[in-house]
Parts: sequence; structure tokens; C-alpha cells
Amino acid sequence: MWCIPPEQNAEFVCAMENVLEVYKRRHDPAYPLVCMDEKPKQLVQETRCPQPCRPGQPARYDYEYERNGTANVFLFVEPLRGWRRVEVTARRTALDWAGQIERLIDVDYPKANRITLVMDNLNTHTPASLYEAFAPAEARRLIDKLEIVHTPKHGSWLNVAEVELAALEKQSIGGRIPDRPTLARRTTCWAGERNNAKTKVNWHFTTANARIKLRRLYPQIES
Repeated sequence: MWCIPPEQNAEFVCAMENVLEVYKRRHDPAYPLVCMDEKPKQLVQETRCPQPCRPGQPARYDYEYERNGTANVFLFVEPLRGWRRVEVTARRTALDWAGQIERLIDVDYPKANRITLVMDNLNTHTPASLYEAFAPAEARRLIDKLEIVHTPKHGSWLNVAEVELAALEKQSIGGRIPDRPTLARRTTCWAGERNNAKTKVNWHFTTANARIKLRRLYPQIES
């Protein structure tokens, strides 16, 4: 699916440059840069046992299948460190997102002074969700540990976590998956392998590049 940004839109280019400037920062364990994204996954189970592959012949799957509900996949990635965490949940509510943020701060990065969090504009991805999940003092404590940077609308390609989700889909969970436990096992194994290999993401597209290659998105100033 393509995301087509609006032309000559100040709101878009401002948010885009905010993200690109953040990506220029050097790795600092006290102030980590983390990107997050999430995606739904349709759970599908087979109605007939697949025939295993044989020499020179691929495995065979029947076209019929049975829907078995849906799940949600949360993904957090620190591009410069080569670390990511993937967690499967039953839903994708504001409370689910708030729980993930609490874990990010208290479990994944307990020693960080402040976490820069890049994410899209999904309606649950806001500090208000923390007030729905926690007492005001706790919600404020969590908010004070975050520097939130939103990607622009129609600009989700700027989120490194979306790139990681695409890799996860292609390498591990792209086929039929019958249930949440199976989905969780696959995502955990995938993240573990990439973390062990310290697979980093080297972002090269800069603000200077954007002002040349995407100049049609910038408002035209008349002198």
C-alpha cells in the first residue's frame, strides 16, 4: 500500500523534518531512540493437513482455511543498538498500548534518563492513553520519561519500526498462522535471532535529501 503525501503541505514537511533530525542523533544509552509500530494479524488455521515438501517439489496447502480470530503485533526497535522487542496481544486498545509503554520504560530501559519515541498518529498512540490506564501520578511519571515524535500523516515510511514489521512479515509470519501462541513463538524467535546478530538499521535519508528530492511537498514561498 502506498502512502501519498499531500503536496505543498507545511504540516507534513514539519513533522517529516522533525523525524529526520531525530535520526541524525548518535547512539546514547541514557537517551535512546526507539521506534514503535503495530499491526493486526489474521489468524488462519488449516482445514486439511498440508502435504510436506519432497525433493524437487514444494509443500502443498489446500485453498480452504478457517478463520480463527485476530491478534495484534507490537514492535519496538532501537535502530542504532540493533535491539527490538515484539509482543503479541489479543487487542490493540489504548490500554494495551499504555501497558507496552510502561514496559518499555520500566523493563526495557529502566536506566534511561529519557526515551525518544518515534511512532505514527494512530489514535491510541497519545499520552492521553496513559491517563486511561494509570493513576494521574503514574501517567505523568511515564510521560516525563518520553520525548514523543510523530511521523506525519501519510508518512509512515519514515518510521523504522514499519521497516522492521515488513521484515518480520516476510521472514516469519507471512503465511497462515492458526493461533496466538504460534504467532508469539514465531515473533519471539525472529526477534531473538536479529538481536543476537545485533542487526542495526542505518538510516541514510536526511533533511537535506528531503529538501531536494521531495521539494514538491514544501510550500512555495513567493518573494
